Amino acid sequence: MQTGENTEGLRKILDLTRKASIGMLCLHYYYYCYPSFIEWGLTHAISERLLVTIQGTGLFNEFYISKVFALVLLMISLIGAKGKKDDKLKMAQILWPINIGFVCYVVSFFVFHFPLNEDLVSILYISITTLGFILILRGGALLSRFLKNRLDQGVFNYLNETFPQEERYLENEYSINLPAQYRLKEKIRKSWINIINPFRALLVAGTPGSGKSYFIIRHVITQHIRKGFSMFVYDFKYDDLSRIAYNTLQNNFSAYPVKPEFYTINFDRLSHTHRCNPLEPDSMLDITDASESARTIMLGLNREWIKKQGDFFVESPINFLTAIIWFLKKHRYGKYCSLPHVIELMQADYEKLFTVLRTEPEIEVLVNPFVSALVKKAFDQLEGQVASAKITMARLSSPQLYYVLSESEFTLDLNNPDAPKIICMGNNPQKQQVYGAVLSLYISRIVKLVNQKGKLKSSLVFDEFPTIYFNGIDNLIATARSNKVACCLGVQDYSQLRKDYGREQADVIMNTVGNFISGQVLGDTAKQLSERFGKIIQNRESISINNSETSISKSTQLDQAVPASTISALSSGEFVGMVADTPDQKIALKAFHSEIINDHSALKREEESFQQIPKVREISQEQVEENYRKIKREVEEIIRMEMERVFDTPELGHLIIRG
Repeated sequence: MQTGENTEGLRKILDLTRKASIGMLCLHYYYYCYPSFIEWGLTHAISERLLVTIQGTGLFNEFYISKVFALVLLMISLIGAKGKKDDKLKMAQILWPINIGFVCYVVSFFVFHFPLNEDLVSILYISITTLGFILILRGGALLSRFLKNRLDQGVFNYLNETFPQEERYLENEYSINLPAQYRLKEKIRKSWINIINPFRALLVAGTPGSGKSYFIIRHVITQHIRKGFSMFVYDFKYDDLSRIAYNTLQNNFSAYPVKPEFYTINFDRLSHTHRCNPLEPDSMLDITDASESARTIMLGLNREWIKKQGDFFVESPINFLTAIIWFLKKHRYGKYCSLPHVIELMQADYEKLFTVLRTEPEIEVLVNPFVSALVKKAFDQLEGQVASAKITMARLSSPQLYYVLSESEFTLDLNNPDAPKIICMGNNPQKQQVYGAVLSLYISRIVKLVNQKGKLKSSLVFDEFPTIYFNGIDNLIATARSNKVACCLGVQDYSQLRKDYGREQADVIMNTVGNFISGQVLGDTAKQLSERFGKIIQNRESISINNSETSISKSTQLDQAVPASTISALSSGEFVGMVADTPDQKIALKAFHSEIINDHSALKREEESFQQIPKVREISQEQVEENYRKIKREVEEIIRMEMERVFDTPELGHLIIRG
């Protein structure tokens, strides 16, 4: 126990040891500089008898023995010394007097080899050795005051926030495996991010430049193609991901029992795109399919309507579009059922249009509110119901879009075991709202066909997912697992998802995915992810310094494993996340905070060897324009023939609306 008596006793022992050290050094001087001491008249009979007595101990048999003994006694006295701690004292301030003093103490011996007067040599030797002794004493005293403040290490607490992560390589026929490394305390360890159950959906978040595509999404594409997945890729910046998918497929046809076909949809380069009609009549079984397509296209073009679903002036244009789509589906067995024909038919005069639509009994209930408003001359209401749909859809009226959307060169059932497909659809950041709405319609139809039993395993990859509107993504995530549909969603931030999909839908998406990986994100997204990781036991230290003593307290407490501030400061290639497991392959350490390791040189060589996606056809602008005019003529012909049929059939006379 540290009582006052113990402390005082220790101090006396240390003082005695230090005095013995000084005394031994003085005897060393007296013995080896004895002629000079005689010359100076500093000898005495008592000291000589003392030297004779000590000489018998062997301390002066060699020059260095007594000198080393004096130094050892000094060091013993310094070991037990307790000075007032100084947290501002630097180690350099301590080391330089100790080092210089030690050098002086050792090399002073060589003074005896100097060709000088004996008295002068003795003075130099005693002075240099004493200086060295004093410097060592000074440095040792400072060393007792030095405080190794470990609180200054890692001011951001990174070392405390490390935790064990999965280091095993766990693979199965569906998995995505990403090599990584992580820090555990002060050691760097190898690890694996094992997404062994991609059918529970994967959400990849990260601000632009965080490495979503380069470190994660490209590996989802390449590894799933190598494992024989059919695939859909939404390529926001066409053709970055499409080239990866195309070239990977060329080298991995052997992974498929039936050779898959590669298709692309791209509205900017018509020579490199296939044509596909998303309103293919054979894929629409009832009017609910038409209603779903109408909702997808209208909400994709008017994102602010997503938050107003159920309002009269939102549902009315959707019903109007549904009626037109279903009419064209039923008219002549769907010969003209395509989005370009829908757009052109919407632009017809109200009297002719509603007369033609009323000839189809299944959509009468949808058309009646518009007919009623027209008959009652409630033109303001009618314009509010219909004009917003016409104006919105008119934005899609372009020869390029009409060319791609008017005919089908392939079907959208990409996971058909008899005809598997890799389908890549490209957007353009400069035209993302218009193109995104059309691509949303494609995606809606694809998901409807893909999410069925008995099909090939498939992977749906969405880069920059919020740039499209996909109604029912939560249902896909919840139900597609049993149908072996893996879904990968790339987003920049939760706020972006909330802006484009509304808070409720965004919350559902964030909370239903089983696997999530996040690079640098800020704000609410970082806070949400931090809460998902939970807390870990972390060490805490506190230091108290006063005039008499220094106390260090150590404790442990639960704190965030990965704080929001850490997620906000991740470098490119660094990711945090959590993965889901399966009953067959359990993962105890699901959370990770690591750096994904890409072989940059190998990937660069691979990209340099990539082939360009080949042309589909040679096409001229005249052919595109002719297709545009042809569709307009066909719509005019539909209206003319139906009006003639109504006028020529007395039973249909009541359907005629006169202005």
